[in-house]
Amino acid sequence: MENALNLDTVLLSDDEKAVVILDQTLLPNECKFLKLDKAEDVWDAIYKLRVRGAPAIGVCGAYAYFVLADQFQTDDMDAFVKKCTEIMEYINSSRPTAVNLSWALNRMHAVLMAEKDKLSVADMKVRLKKEAHAIREEDVQISRNIGQYGFELLEKLGKGVGIMTHCNAGTLATAKYGTALAPMYIALENGWDGKKDLHVYCDETRPLLQGARLSAYEMQAAGIDTYVQCDNMASYTMKSGKVGIIFVGCDRVAANGDFANKIGTSGVAIMAKHYGIPFYVCAPSSTIDMTMESGDEIHIEQRKPEEVTEMWYEKRMAPEGVGVVNPAFDVTDHSLVTGIITEKGIAYAPFKESFEKMGIKPVEKFVDKK
Repeated sequence: MENALNLDTVLLSDDEKAVVILDQTLLPNECKFLKLDKAEDVWDAIYKLRVRGAPAIGVCGAYAYFVLADQFQTDDMDAFVKKCTEIMEYINSSRPTAVNLSWALNRMHAVLMAEKDKLSVADMKVRLKKEAHAIREEDVQISRNIGQYGFELLEKLGKGVGIMTHCNAGTLATAKYGTALAPMYIALENGWDGKKDLHVYCDETRPLLQGARLSAYEMQAAGIDTYVQCDNMASYTMKSGKVGIIFVGCDRVAANGDFANKIGTSGVAIMAKHYGIPFYVCAPSSTIDMTMESGDEIHIEQRKPEEVTEMWYEKRMAPEGVGVVNPAFDVTDHSLVTGIITEKGIAYAPFKESFEKMGIKPVEKFVDKK
């Protein structure tokens, strides 16, 4: 089983003509990379979760912006700007909840708008490629910093700690290391024994099974004592006393600390509060949307019913014609959150004040929020 840290989730191809992604819909049974050089293929890959995880989607969006802009042949900067705007808006429509996608596209577009009067189209393309690379490289360091802060929390609890996580916020969801799984990778780098010092409980995470397929794959391949549990078993495990801390990732954080993560996260947080287990959200600062006052403003993506009724089953599991509720995310109230771990440090309530002290500000928008 290949250590996930050795797999590059999102890259620019060697010839710089395509975005290369690891197809996460095939894991853990098959490791396959896809080359994407058409806007429709990028959109489809993001929507169908072939590339997934808020930071990884952001990196994919940045590279796609460059690749698709590079294909447009013109010396007219106004025409180039118009084309880039179309690219940005189309790719952004693929996943509405994760803020990193629009954040990365905004950042690429901001470079274009700030420097369009100074550079030729050819030079602008080089500049955009540089910015896309920078977004990926920064994501690696951001994830490592989050992992270090999380590891310091593990050190306080002591070796042998039990950790619960929901969905997948590991290296597969980022450029490297991940967010919610990064503390465990850093623990291994610091000499902790994965079989004795770390015990990770991965919620299965229905209906797309990112916990069972991806987090469990990552942690087991890294040599960590790993367990998969159905989502409705989390309370049992917490009550048993086996869990000392909970780390989850997120797709968007509002200014007050409410956050959206994979469906089922809010239930985990409610149970953690009941059992007195520390509940930490691992969030790159790019995930924090200071333009949103609360989680009530976060748009929740509704996905196809077949993901619940048919996917993963040899035969259809639910009756034909039955109604299906399939939100991709839920919003967890800030009152249930112990702390939000960013690359800048750990934010505690009141979260808006903590974010402001970290220097996190609203980002100028070039893409309308859907």
